[in-house]
Amino acid sequence: MATTPSDVTPTLRALLSRPGLHLRLVGDESALPAGALDRALRWVHSTDLADPTPFLADDLLLLTTGTQFTGSTVNEAREYVQRIASRGVAGLGFGTEVVRDGVPPDLALACAESGLPLFEVPYRTPFIAIARANAEAVAAQTYARRSWALDAQRAISLAALRPDGLGATVAELAKQLGAWVALFDAAGTMTRESPSGALTADMRGALNTEVASVLRRGARAGSALTIAGQPFTLQTLGRGGHLRGVIAIAAAELDQEGRSVITSVIAMAGLALEQHQSLGRSRAALRAGLIDALHANHASFVRRVVRSSGDTLPSAPVIVAATKVSSRLDAVTEWLELQAAETRGSVFFGRHEGDLVVIVRATDHDRLGQLASRFDLTVGHSDAADYDTFAEALGQARLARDRGTSAVTAFAETHSSGVLGTLGAESRVVASTVLEPLYAADRRGASDLVRTLRMYLECNGSAESTASALGVHRHTVRARIKTAERALGVQLDTFAARAEIWAAFLAVDMPGH
Repeated sequence: MATTPSDVTPTLRALLSRPGLHLRLVGDESALPAGALDRALRWVHSTDLADPTPFLADDLLLLTTGTQFTGSTVNEAREYVQRIASRGVAGLGFGTEVVRDGVPPDLALACAESGLPLFEVPYRTPFIAIARANAEAVAAQTYARRSWALDAQRAISLAALRPDGLGATVAELAKQLGAWVALFDAAGTMTRESPSGALTADMRGALNTEVASVLRRGARAGSALTIAGQPFTLQTLGRGGHLRGVIAIAAAELDQEGRSVITSVIAMAGLALEQHQSLGRSRAALRAGLIDALHANHASFVRRVVRSSGDTLPSAPVIVAATKVSSRLDAVTEWLELQAAETRGSVFFGRHEGDLVVIVRATDHDRLGQLASRFDLTVGHSDAADYDTFAEALGQARLARDRGTSAVTAFAETHSSGVLGTLGAESRVVASTVLEPLYAADRRGASDLVRTLRMYLECNGSAESTASALGVHRHTVRARIKTAERALGVQLDTFAARAEIWAAFLAVDMPGH
């Protein structure tokens, strides 16, 4: 991230380096914890209280003349230092030649043991001068950060006007922050990054997983995470429930000015993506119309329209797929757009009667598996077909989707048991109603009508074969069949009537309904 010049940074190191203050660090800097002199100082406060902790704040520089140490022991000095260090004090300045000459050795030892920076303030340097110097540094830093934020926003605004506005914006933001920045679309795909290739494969994979999780939640939010020791900040684009993407920054939590720059980028990127969405809606309407035209057997017309737009339909033979997309349609659409852009003529898609219809080359059926896996969809697809039989292929795809038990189901898997194997849940409801009189009679103990009638139909209407199979007399079979006919209100002496009842038995026995 762009930094403030060191001469206006409010730190203890900056105060020690100011010639007019004449401050001197007590002890060796190498014995202090790393970065102890570079902590940001929010304020400078002076007090001679033995326990000033109720009046202190974090990142504060404390000054004292040492009246509280008159006659003190090493233990008392240690207790004092431990109290102020635990309160978040960043350093201790001791004013000499006011109460005593030099810094008390007991205090120097206690500060060294606690890792608290201790410096000497000579008599000629008033405490107010130190407080003023730090206040000036804080003001200078604030001015520098605000100036940087304004310059950064101006540069990013100019970048947004370039031909690839989003890409230029991402690159300029990365330059201004001095950090890696990436833009993810609504499908969770990284579309732009700067600088390119800065992440390892493992870091990229973990970041992709987190971005996908953020997009699935669908709520506007900012989040922070750490991957392999590298902090990241994520910011969503778009309104809640309609996220357009995510901006990822390889940096820890930003300050107020940094956040203001990010806010401006989010606004510009969100506007660009909304404009892209408006164009996408127009394309979606066009594709839906072309799918309708294919369904109406106007393939040559569709080819001409697609060709005039600079694209092409997947070459036949093709597979037609159908799926329901109840949510994240924008993300699914963007992913399909990217697939189509990667290989011209590999994918065509559009809405039709509430379904998302996808057309791929017969050799590219793996794309359907990627679609189903990525967005947790149930997809059915047709056999290989030509565009002249598109309507039939779409019907196959819908049947395969509705009858399938896996994420992706081929039509060939649904009709291996013949026409009766396609009976669905609706058929079972009707069949149960038709056969209920038989089940009711059996529950009353009148006779074994259900088993007898099923065997009778399996034996092609032969009473003798049925009697033999059931181990009863043929007159018993004929009597039961007559009872079944009266209960059902049908005559079973025709093939059509027997086929109807047989289909009903199959429907009530269908698994998975």
